[in-house]
Amino acid sequence: MTRFTKITASIGPSSEGNAMLRQMILGGVNVFRINFSHDTGDVQGKKIDSIRRLSRELGVPVGVMVDLQGPKHRIGNFAGEEKYPISPGQTFTFDSNPEPGNSARVNMPDADVIASLKVGERILLNDGKIEMQVTDVAPNEVKAKVVRGTEIWSRRGFNVPDTDIKTGALTKKDRADLEYALTKNPDWVAVSFVQRPEDIAEVRDFITARTSAPIKIMAKIERQNAVQRIAEIASAADGVMIARGDLAVELPYEQVPAISRKIIRECRRLNRPVVMATQMLGSMVESEFPTRAEISDVANAAYLRVDSTMTSEETTIGAHPLKVIETMDKILSYSDMDAIEHSNDWVRAENAPENDWSRSVSSMAHLNHAMAIIVFARDTDSVTSVSCRRPDVPIIAVCDNNLIANQLCILRGVIPIYTPDLFALRDFNTVAKIAEIKSGKIVVVDGDEVSLRDLD
Repeated sequence: MTRFTKITASIGPSSEGNAMLRQMILGGVNVFRINFSHDTGDVQGKKIDSIRRLSRELGVPVGVMVDLQGPKHRIGNFAGEEKYPISPGQTFTFDSNPEPGNSARVNMPDADVIASLKVGERILLNDGKIEMQVTDVAPNEVKAKVVRGTEIWSRRGFNVPDTDIKTGALTKKDRADLEYALTKNPDWVAVSFVQRPEDIAEVRDFITARTSAPIKIMAKIERQNAVQRIAEIASAADGVMIARGDLAVELPYEQVPAISRKIIRECRRLNRPVVMATQMLGSMVESEFPTRAEISDVANAAYLRVDSTMTSEETTIGAHPLKVIETMDKILSYSDMDAIEHSNDWVRAENAPENDWSRSVSSMAHLNHAMAIIVFARDTDSVTSVSCRRPDVPIIAVCDNNLIANQLCILRGVIPIYTPDLFALRDFNTVAKIAEIKSGKIVVVDGDEVSLRDLD
């Protein structure tokens, strides 16, 4: 195995056909992201069916992540003109009036946002290109001073980075989407615009009320208050996605790399997989080749030892989705090997206890020059713990449950194998052969038992 960092690929019009999905799996995709911000449930359901069918045909576990839209906020429509001029210093009003807007006011459909905003807080529109500061609040309207921006138009998305919005994690649309998605047995559910650990609890309660399957929850970190409560949110969730797009709007963009490192460290400490997302190969939406900066960005994710990198527009609407996957695979493969060769951090996780058993497993593999760690995985916990120690050898996870195998696809360095017979027999020699390991030592983990074995 030459690539430890996994690839999560978003699928859309450019990549949803069976032939392309097959090529993307063979090209290196480990997890597919289904974005419920677009298309209806039945359309998305057919994509999930196709992925499951291809996974069975190819004999390769492939994860499916359903991504809920969340409370994406947009202003209302304007009258007549496509764009209206605004100027710094002027007063602009956001209100509950559904009438079309003009250069002095517009509808803000989200009553919960109007109720939550306070004087002095910012409203950022159009990915931060427009900035306003609240000067006055009333039950049905908010007045703000324009700080930056020269024109405004219909249905622009907005962020309120200083505001704790008093609303739940699941919108009406999210509930309908998740209700449908659960009938398709997803492996992961990504929750957008998480603000607090209670948001994760709300989604988990919704899921457990409808299925007994242990579906994993991914918290998308894209709001300032989520960064401030990252330890609590990561503890409540099963994994974390660093959604750098909205994060760079909510926070000064120069802080995002440092914040990303902090989130990665916290996830390792808490044994949570972490996904790096947004614009990793953005120029390849049109180009066949990445920029030098994008190559460094993808490589840096490997050096930071994230579990997975993620594509967005590059593989949903891009002209070269397969080329994107092949490019990401090449960069990660080379960078992973370089990171391992020059690593002095092969088992350390910040604040991890010295007697942590998964640290001992990784140490045993490293000190004995083992070729791999084989885990007979009854659930995802043991494999996740070992993976978060970032050992310098692959972790082969043998599963007798297809859901567990699919969920493990997102973990760094993990090769999931869904083979109930091998799981029952504990035949580590055959497992090693499947992984093309022909000789040497291996570390075997079976429940609480850890042993060093020589391959026959």
